[in-house]
Amino acid sequence: MRYVLIGSGNIANTYLAALKRVPGSRLVGCVSRSGRLPSAASGLECRSRLSEIGQAFDAVIVATPNGLHHEGVLEAARLGKHVLTEKPLDINREAMAQMIAACDAAGCMLAVAYQHRTDPDSQAIKQLLREGRLGRIYAADLSCKFWRDQAYYDSAAYRGGWAIDGGGPFMQQACHNIDLYQWFFGMPDEVSARMATFAHRMEAEDHGAALLHYANGMIGTIVASTCARPGLPARLEVVCDKGVFVTLDDRIARWDIDGVANPTRGREVPQAAANVATLSDAEPHAAILRDFEAAIVEGRAPLADARSAAQTTELILRIYGR
Repeated sequence: MRYVLIGSGNIANTYLAALKRVPGSRLVGCVSRSGRLPSAASGLECRSRLSEIGQAFDAVIVATPNGLHHEGVLEAARLGKHVLTEKPLDINREAMAQMIAACDAAGCMLAVAYQHRTDPDSQAIKQLLREGRLGRIYAADLSCKFWRDQAYYDSAAYRGGWAIDGGGPFMQQACHNIDLYQWFFGMPDEVSARMATFAHRMEAEDHGAALLHYANGMIGTIVASTCARPGLPARLEVVCDKGVFVTLDDRIARWDIDGVANPTRGREVPQAAANVATLSDAEPHAAILRDFEAAIVEGRAPLADARSAAQTTELILRIYGR
């Protein structure tokens, strides 16, 4: 497939590296408000609008800040192009509804780069939950205690604000982890939360905690922070009637479930990747791209389709009381 990339920030370079891992697919152009190419790109056509790209292309990757995703998606839909957008889908309900409706009307696929869903341990847990093999889930506690310094928030005027970022760590740094949480357990029927800004000069929260209650009785908690220096791995603890399991950065670190073998592949638990603003491993994004292309060819929903991804934003908005 031939892609055009909208956006030229750090994540754009991750997509350039990921595309090298997808045989036969390539980037043919970029769209950038600043007029500059991503630092890892050279010799590509770069325009200020998608409609100005002269090269033929099949799909668009939207890698702009959170609250601008709808702009790229809506323009791509007008041109009849499939779209993969960075997480989250967007930061408000109206924008997400418009994006989904526009792509449906144009017959275009709309997927979201929630690449943590491609992790083998996450896939295995999802399958066990789907099959009901873990029994009744009593509690699920997610802790995302990350770190960002003030220089990160000072690097762009929109960082840590409501208008473009859509909030603090709940919408930004912990978004992938919250996506897995709602992918595993669905939407709660009641949400309450408290949050504050402790360690940074920023508009939104840098630390908060949410309490979730589910219709089936499950009680959940989510903590999201960027003031936990030097940062900890994301930790999920699940208690069910067959025992407990724990994941660290999406890898199973403890498994005490009666009658169910540990499905992990025994890989080393990484050191809190969400404590840095750049990604060093492009393979998870390559996996999302491969799934995106296969879904188009096979006429099926992608792993992280827009409606499912919209539920993640919906959960975060409820945490924010919006």
